[in-house]
Amino acid sequence: MRHFIAGNWKMHTTYTEALWLVTSIHQGVVEKNYAQDIDIMVAPPYIWLQPVCTVLRESPVEVGAQNMYTEARGAYTGEISPVMLASAGVRWVILGHSERRHIMGETNDLIHKKCLTAFEYGLQPILCVGEKLDERESGRTLEIIRKQIETALEGLTGENVPVIAYEPVWAIGTGHAATPEQAEEVHAFITELVHSHYGPDVHPRILYGGSVKPNNIAGFIKQPHIHGALVGGASLKPESFLGIIENALDVIKNS
Repeated sequence: MRHFIAGNWKMHTTYTEALWLVTSIHQGVVEKNYAQDIDIMVAPPYIWLQPVCTVLRESPVEVGAQNMYTEARGAYTGEISPVMLASAGVRWVILGHSERRHIMGETNDLIHKKCLTAFEYGLQPILCVGEKLDERESGRTLEIIRKQIETALEGLTGENVPVIAYEPVWAIGTGHAATPEQAEEVHAFITELVHSHYGPDVHPRILYGGSVKPNNIAGFIKQPHIHGALVGGASLKPESFLGIIENALDVIKNS
């Protein structure tokens, strides 16, 4: 199974900054031939998707969107459809990020609908799940993860298996990552949930997200059920994003 490093730029970058960032990442990946052994994706803001896709047209670095709506078209002011994303050259879409859940109020049911729609229109979802600090402290982590996963996977069969990103809400943007052991426990649980839904022959890629940096990625990649990372702040600087990729590859090649 190929590991996967994805960068979520969130609501950052101007046009000039976005082009500089994506060009720098592309050049670094190509010069070191990183994509031979690992999958790489960047998710810029909607408004920069087309120029970023243009820069990466012949690149091994793929492009994702940070969100999408449940319908292909219609009177949904301010929303972005899967058809629009696909026509721009986007392959991936991040769904259910904690900031969408807890700031924008997205529910498990809405995220489930988005997963169904993404697959219907040929997009590959990265389904984000994770617990808040009070939920972890009260011992409800696995309960929360189970509900998020089981709702999102309802009705999905066959090859429609999302990449899943475990992002503990208390670790996102705080500088305090989960320990590799904490993350591995949840990743192993997610693997069991996916097997119970699809069968034991389906092997999902499960990423860790939450204050991932070049100096801690190795600890996560060494875990048997962690297959990469969804990177936030560290994806906004070429040196740190490329450093995460390089350090992850060091573990992969030596394991």
